[in-house]
Amino acid sequence: MSGKMKTWEEAVQWLRDQDDQQELVKAAFYDDPLIDAVKRYAGSCEWQAVKELLSDRKGFALDIGAGRGVSSYALVTTGWQVTALEPDASDLVGAGAIRSLNDSEGVNIEVVETWGETLPFEDNSFDLVFCRAVLHHAKDLKELCLEVNRVLKSGGMFIAVREHVISKEEDLPAFLNAHPLHKLYGGEHAYLLHEYQNAMSQGGLKLCKTFNPLDSDINTFPQSLDDIKANIAAKLHIPKSLVPAWLLHLKGTLNHTPGRLYSFVAVKG
Repeated sequence: MSGKMKTWEEAVQWLRDQDDQQELVKAAFYDDPLIDAVKRYAGSCEWQAVKELLSDRKGFALDIGAGRGVSSYALVTTGWQVTALEPDASDLVGAGAIRSLNDSEGVNIEVVETWGETLPFEDNSFDLVFCRAVLHHAKDLKELCLEVNRVLKSGGMFIAVREHVISKEEDLPAFLNAHPLHKLYGGEHAYLLHEYQNAMSQGGLKLCKTFNPLDSDINTFPQSLDDIKANIAAKLHIPKSLVPAWLLHLKGTLNHTPGRLYSFVAVKG
């Protein structure tokens, strides 16, 4: 690798080319064929947990930072009318990949190539705004949340999942140094927990739920909570059923690993 920074597409391609990183490639849904990757996401424990949050809601959904379309595909195949917002035009990890899903699978995902801080939509346009690993990439976190609130209908839901959290600013370099792609393209970041929460509230959103690293399959994927309970039970020589949810919640609260994952659910009042 040269010292020149790569594009996001080049960084992901580099990762795909590493024989020792194939497990991560698959867990991040960067593998091909694309249709296999998006269907695997739609069947994952992570997406099943998201669907539980959505309950019976349907309508117009905006998928911000849609990437190659894994969550857009999951949304559209569960009955949502989906607009995918993705500034990267690439056929591997961006808008081109989503358009290829439209062509090959006969789905109808509208693709818009821009950033979340300047949404080109009218007020009160969407019933759901969904972000998967997006907020920590925001150029302006508060402005993005203001825009989310603006385009949501009254009572609309905002779900932001798998956001990197640090305990103190001094932890950021450790997270960035450990990230497999940051050194290649320089686009990673992480915020303090209260920075996410404050950006939402200041943006006009009412925060309903905050999931710590061990509160939901959304954050633990590719492991499930059942997997983690089984590991704990094996160490304690007890049945998995005796490992309580409160213990996982406590362990998640006490987790201070730089870049650990949190997820959030908010509504527009």
